[in-house]
Amino acid sequence: MQFNTDKQTVDELNLLGKFRQGSVYHLFNEVKTRGGEQLLDQMFRNPLLDANSINQRSSIFHFFQQSNLGFSFDVQQLNIMREYLDGGTGKNALATASSMIIQKLLSKLTRDERYKKSVQGLQATIVTLNRSHGMLELLQQLKSPLAERVNQLIHLLSDKQLEKLRNTDIYAELSVTTLSQYDHLLKSRFPAEMENLLQFIYELDLYIAVGNVARKKGFTYAKALAPEMNVLKASNLAHPCIDKAIGNNVFMSEDQNVIFLTGANMAGKSTLMKSIGIGIYLAHMGFPVAAKNFEFSVREGMYSSINVADNIGLGYSHFYAEVVRVKQAADAAASGKRLLLMFDELFKGTNVKDAYDGTLAVTEAFAEYQDCLFIVSTHIIEVGEALKETDNIQFRFMPTIMDGARPRYTYILEEGITEDRQGMMIIRNEGILEMLKS
Repeated sequence: MQFNTDKQTVDELNLLGKFRQGSVYHLFNEVKTRGGEQLLDQMFRNPLLDANSINQRSSIFHFFQQSNLGFSFDVQQLNIMREYLDGGTGKNALATASSMIIQKLLSKLTRDERYKKSVQGLQATIVTLNRSHGMLELLQQLKSPLAERVNQLIHLLSDKQLEKLRNTDIYAELSVTTLSQYDHLLKSRFPAEMENLLQFIYELDLYIAVGNVARKKGFTYAKALAPEMNVLKASNLAHPCIDKAIGNNVFMSEDQNVIFLTGANMAGKSTLMKSIGIGIYLAHMGFPVAAKNFEFSVREGMYSSINVADNIGLGYSHFYAEVVRVKQAADAAASGKRLLLMFDELFKGTNVKDAYDGTLAVTEAFAEYQDCLFIVSTHIIEVGEALKETDNIQFRFMPTIMDGARPRYTYILEEGITEDRQGMMIIRNEGILEMLKS
């Protein structure tokens, strides 16, 4: 099974994008190795669906956040080792020795670089094995949650031949015989073990990088609960990519699984919804979240409708694109999956009467799916009054405070339905009417 979402949701929440400023991926991308980056990408594209697996991964990141360990490996040496091991021959010892002798002869007679690269590759491997042994011993002393893996790798590096290799002086000239013996040892006897060790180093790179981000940002770790509980409980939840973002408390449960959100433009409704969506996504990855506390029942997927655009290629108007998006969400909810669904300003592409009727009808229909969690925002506050008899809908708003004729936004979620109507006041404040008259 896979966490269900789509490109629109990923784009609206700005989750992916290595070089995309402000993306959640960019925030956490402090890894130093290519292998670490591949793991980061894999985790971002494959959120977990099992509460135990999520909590276990979170505990690993939390350990590295608290331990404040540095990545002690030389990235250039790791790359040389990677290239050296990838050039494995699978030959027997005699064939390996013959090949090494030929390479050395060619290095003296021509500009053949293979022998030099073999020497450099072995030297880089020795350096990496010794640094690995030191890191593994430290992790063992600190009683890391990776104990089983750590013990297996320490046992591997305690092999007499590998131990002899680790004690080799990399600055002393190696004979062709010695070089070929170690080449055969690493590439023919221990190729899978060396690959496993490199993967562990890449994992360390990722764990340390994510832990460092969490420590610098003051992030915490979510607690995953069974899907059947249908709970989302967060305190001081904020957008992770906004500096000094204001946090809010959010609580949803099976008997209060719909948040009907109102507030003026610029009051923070969209940012709040994005904060919740990003928090849920990161929590399913086992990553740190921008909250003081965060508990959630595992979801099977998440869909948002925050920045729906028209589609000229398909001939969709803005309103029809909104309708198509709601239909997609309805299909997902009707499938029986436990989802988080978020809609910002439903049906803003049509007239007020149709928007009112559509928002009311869709919100009432969604409220019947109590295995899912819904957040619906709108400017049409009259819809809220019509929904007050629906028991499982909770009403929240983002307030606007007037400083004279100027609106000020607190970005702090409050209970109830807003009564703010400052649209015309903002238009007047910007001098639009006077400009048109002149």
